[in-house]
Amino acid sequence: MDHTSPLTTFTPDMFMRNFAEAEPGLTRKGAIEESNRCLYCYDAPCIKACPTSINIPSFIKRIATDNMKGSAQTIMDSNPVGASCARVCPTEELCEGACVLNDASAPIQIGLLQRYATDWAINSGVQLFTAGVSNGKKVAIIGGGPAGLSAARELAREGFGVVIYEAKSLAGGLDTHGIVSFRLPQSISLWEVEQVEKLGVEIRTGVKVGIDITVEELKANYDAIVLAAGMGYVPPIGIEGEKLAGVYDAIELVESTKTGIPTLELMGQRVAVIGAGNTAIDAATCSVRLGAANVKMVYRRTREEMTAYDFEYEFAKQDGVEFSWLTLPKRIVGDELGNVTGLECVQMKLTGETGKDGRLVPMPVEGSEFIMPLEAVVVAIGQKRRTDLIDALGLKHNWGIVDIDEATYRTSDPQIYAAGDIVFGSGKGEAMVVSAAQQGKEAAYAIVKQYLGQQDSVVGSAV
Repeated sequence: MDHTSPLTTFTPDMFMRNFAEAEPGLTRKGAIEESNRCLYCYDAPCIKACPTSINIPSFIKRIATDNMKGSAQTIMDSNPVGASCARVCPTEELCEGACVLNDASAPIQIGLLQRYATDWAINSGVQLFTAGVSNGKKVAIIGGGPAGLSAARELAREGFGVVIYEAKSLAGGLDTHGIVSFRLPQSISLWEVEQVEKLGVEIRTGVKVGIDITVEELKANYDAIVLAAGMGYVPPIGIEGEKLAGVYDAIELVESTKTGIPTLELMGQRVAVIGAGNTAIDAATCSVRLGAANVKMVYRRTREEMTAYDFEYEFAKQDGVEFSWLTLPKRIVGDELGNVTGLECVQMKLTGETGKDGRLVPMPVEGSEFIMPLEAVVVAIGQKRRTDLIDALGLKHNWGIVDIDEATYRTSDPQIYAAGDIVFGSGKGEAMVVSAAQQGKEAAYAIVKQYLGQQDSVVGSAV
């Protein structure tokens, strides 16, 4: 990576180098050797640890026997966004964390093997699945992210006519727009979108439900609706100075780097990222790659309470990101021209009391205020809930978390099902790409059972 000075111009070549995929994939020799380490366990714990229940020993065995199409089919059959998940899943907490070899040696590199097999499918241009015979039923899906794509793929394989309504110009949701390119290139997510389209699913991009098409039209024209709209941008943090030039939304910052050189200018600047989740880490590492001279993550709690995955934290440290623990932002400071010049903070301490979320409650240390000199602030304190859309659909929800029957994913409206980030929260699972994919599948299976009276088997076949 280029460590540039404040006087250096950020060029297209630098952008390509800095945002190229950070971790190399396995070579053929490496993949064969790694796959031959697998014990191919009966009743394998790695399968149970995968939210989409990929038959991991089976896909690894197929790599070992050079059956690459079979390996890719095994992965993608269980997980319609399996190529993306090969790169962004917290494998050390899921499949690799459950590997029986952890007690004797290093676990099997399941994520890299999954990437090797799905990369083969991408590069070969092979079509892995076919659509089922039309059953005459139609389903509308609101949102083209992992949950929406997964629901669409399963429904198409069962013969449903499926239309996805996606507000953005490209489908793929978080995978396409919100995960940094050096971890997940946009081309990977768009290949998964293409695989769904090849099953006859129509994706109408740039269409906002409630604005470009009414809820009444959807309900009249489709037998069922799947709400998989995810979440929005970062909400205001509620401190003075948020409208100064040099204050950025973390989601928008990452999104700006997914389609080319962003217009924002961080070259040589000192940057503070407010937050400590996975999106905050992405914003911090993006800032480093955009030429920031120094990047600090500012968090009011400690390392133990941060919500980012361990591997994300280690990645940020390797990039030179610094961490200001027990630090609460109070005000963004600006000059007479309206530009950011600093962040006023106060030191915090943990009280020993536990809050509703199970984490220790912090409180300010009296007289500990200080100003952190900098030129840019990135806000990464979570994402807005899509309450306007939920209310337009007339669904029951709890502060933007849609109420569902957890067995069927049906909402308070029997025609509408919901899956993905729009139902995550308040202890209802963890917002992972792989979990959203599984929820999309399960919503689809519930629709199949409701409208066709079938069980969870898939009619559409592998090619």
